[in-house]
Amino acid sequence: MTLTSSSFFKPLLQRSAMALALAAVCASASADALPQFTFNPAAAGLAGAAFTGDNILISNYSSVLSGPGGSFTESGYLSFSALQLGGSTFTPAGLNSSYGMYIAFSGSGVTSGGNPAQGITFGALTALNYTMYGYNGPASFGFSGSTPTETASGEVVLASGSLISGGVVSIPSGDGVHFTPSAAASLTFEVAPGQGGFFQLPAPFFSQAITAFTNTSSQVSPMAGGFLISQGGGSINFTAAVPEPETYLLMLAGLAALTFVARRRSSKR
Repeated sequence: MTLTSSSFFKPLLQRSAMALALAAVCASASADALPQFTFNPAAAGLAGAAFTGDNILISNYSSVLSGPGGSFTESGYLSFSALQLGGSTFTPAGLNSSYGMYIAFSGSGVTSGGNPAQGITFGALTALNYTMYGYNGPASFGFSGSTPTETASGEVVLASGSLISGGVVSIPSGDGVHFTPSAAASLTFEVAPGQGGFFQLPAPFFSQAITAFTNTSSQVSPMAGGFLISQGGGSINFTAAVPEPETYLLMLAGLAALTFVARRRSSKR
């Protein structure tokens, strides 16, 4: 059985909007008490002091290319833009001026197919690999044509990992052209050799990470064979518990249901 078969997607689509909305609410509530961590940039030779947070805010620069049968590939960079602790956002001294951090990644997946600008599509990630880097000095992120680019130099590898499970969903904006893609995944997290000092607390450091992205239609540029995401929004935090794959699909489906209901209400006014 493939992920594009009706036997996989039909049970999800048949769930009520209320059940999907509850799944989204529960997923949001679980983020209220995130595990704390402490990074020490100086331990990796970076020009920054130690700081503690519980959530990493990132900007997404990536290219998504469509393939046959609803398949897709994605690659790009996730730039660390700020941190959160207990729901409050802060920027560590020197971040993105004296030093910076980013993640380079590539992945693939499959969706229910169809035009994402015309209707809601669901899917699953089938592979994802990433490497986390640190660097000194400023850097910029963007595109050369449809290829994501970065200008950091002298990078040091801090960590790496791969997919445990994850899902994707896209929601049309209503104009027949634009749409909002979102994704959520759990990942392995492996500290690079010699970088234990950077990941100061807890010790040993977490071995799993959770990431989620919701991009507005203004951050998505459709193109022939796919689309680009520029300055998309996302977050990364750490956990010891790994949600089941179905949890991601329900969370994303809940987001889609809530958006769809809100749009219908707005159109009736």
